[in-house]
Amino acid sequence: MCEPASDHVKPMTLSKIVTREEWLAARRAFLAREKAFTRQRYAHAEALRKLPMVKVEKEYVFDAPQGTVTLRDLFEGRRQLIVYHLMFDPDRSRACKHCACVMDNIAGSLVHLTARNTSFAAVSRAPLARIEPFKRRMQWTFPWVSSFKNDFNYDYHTTLDPDRGYSTYNYERTRIRGEMPGLSVFYREKDLILHSYSTYFVGLDIFLPMYHLLDVTRLGRQENDGNSMTAGERSWIRYHDEYGGDGGAKSGCCAT
Repeated sequence: MCEPASDHVKPMTLSKIVTREEWLAARRAFLAREKAFTRQRYAHAEALRKLPMVKVEKEYVFDAPQGTVTLRDLFEGRRQLIVYHLMFDPDRSRACKHCACVMDNIAGSLVHLTARNTSFAAVSRAPLARIEPFKRRMQWTFPWVSSFKNDFNYDYHTTLDPDRGYSTYNYERTRIRGEMPGLSVFYREKDLILHSYSTYFVGLDIFLPMYHLLDVTRLGRQENDGNSMTAGERSWIRYHDEYGGDGGAKSGCCAT
């Protein structure tokens, strides 16, 4: 069971209580706004699909449980590949708890992607020897490979190192250093692999069903800034096996 929101969350003022007839009138009025939002969302998705693509020039080789695999191998013969850049610092023993939360949200739906010619894989810069124990702990079954020996995380701007010239995150220059979250999409046309889309940080919100379920409740997300991912040490997010106890209550994003 999830614990109550942290003390730093401001109390909310509940709206007034009305009759059923008044509620129906307000709800029908709000329906017009919902329909407009849905149309806007569909238009956004269509525009996204029309973005140009760029050829992947490098041959990336990852460490996987079955040996080494290439980016092409991660497609598993399908036309499309979604990669989640799962934050896992090579020097730590656990992945980022926020990225773990993202994967908890996504993992259950992955079986349906294959029905639409789409594969999924997580990529982290941590060595496979650190990834595998944590993956077993989380009871995840999706493909998860290590980019420790290649430049994949650097090239797709989820490992930042200004000293090496990698200082762009979410399409802007930054002073951040280290691992960051993101999601990248690739398309395969015979022997050609194309990069079609990447999104980062708050852009990942749309892939979190838990947030959209909370959005329809009266208390909402119960976060002052609207996103627990920005709350750092104060974040209520925990690894899914730590709710209900003290474990991880004061853990940082990628605590050892």
